[in-house]
Parts: sequence; structure tokens; C-alpha cells
Amino acid sequence: MSDNSNANVHDEAHNGPIKNPKQLLIAVAFSFIIPVFIIIGLVYFVTSGNKPAAGSVDPERAIAERIQKVGMVEIRSANREARSGEEVFKTVCSACHLTGAIGSPKFGDAAAWGPRIKTGFSALWNSAMKGKNAMPAQGGGDQSDLEVARAVVYMANAGGAKFDEPKAPAAAAAAPAK
Repeated sequence: MSDNSNANVHDEAHNGPIKNPKQLLIAVAFSFIIPVFIIIGLVYFVTSGNKPAAGSVDPERAIAERIQKVGMVEIRSANREARSGEEVFKTVCSACHLTGAIGSPKFGDAAAWGPRIKTGFSALWNSAMKGKNAMPAQGGGDQSDLEVARAVVYMANAGGAKFDEPKAPAAAAAAPAK
């Protein structure tokens, strides 16, 4: 007969790599200390060395891009000649109004322009200045109010309107002589 006492069954059931409390303390210590050293090593690796900025091979250029000024000042002549409606249409408006992109009325399409023309010039001009639906203010360009008005008249007249083209304001009167 075999000796199957409780003491032998208990010893066989708990056989493992850790036999005493000293081994348990060592295993616990290494299970926390080794990952900490691995993490410290990875942090040191990631933060050390001169690495170029993301997407840039030239570090000088990357630095210049990061420290560039937020805004720019563009000085234009206040006395420049205002462009005609056709010129503004060709440079700014034609991108959408020639193709009818995003629901914009096509240039010269009387059926599409008819209901808009009925609202009047000021409503059309206001929509062009402030933007409407997907169209940004001033069609996304940077024109004077007069140039936007001329472009509105040019497009509306091609669609069947009979608006008069706005004229440039008269030059300021000469200063009175003393």
C-alpha cells in the first residue's frame, strides 16, 4: 500500500519554483525593479540625442517654422485701380461658378440666377460679402467692396439681370487753399 497521508498530498500540490520566503521576496523585488529599469532606459533613449522635427529633414528649417511670426502685414497701395467685375470673376469666382460646384449657380445660367436676381442687387452683394452656404465671405478672396460689387453685377448680368456696374467713388476734393 502506498502512503497517501495528508502531509504528502499537501507537499506535492504546492511544488513550485519558490520554496521559501526569501525566494518569494527576491521574485517580487525583481518583478518590480526590472520593469522600472527598463522604463528608465526607454525614457532615456527617447529623450536623448538630436532628432529632427517630425516631417522635417532640415533642423534649421524646422526651427525657423516653429518660431515664425503668427501674423503678417501686407501693405498695398490704397490708390491701386479697382479691378473690373470680369477680372474678379476670372480670378476668384470662376472656380465654383463656372462648374456649379457645391450648388453655386453657373455663370450665364438664367434659370439658376433668375430667383436670385429677383431679390435685388443689394441682397446678392450682401451674400457675396458675408458668404452664403459653402461660399466664404468675398468668395474666399481679398477684394475691396467695390470689386465684389462689380463681380456680382458681372455674374448677375450674364444670368439675365440688368444691373448698372458700380462706379469708383469720386476722388476726394482737393484740400481748400488758405
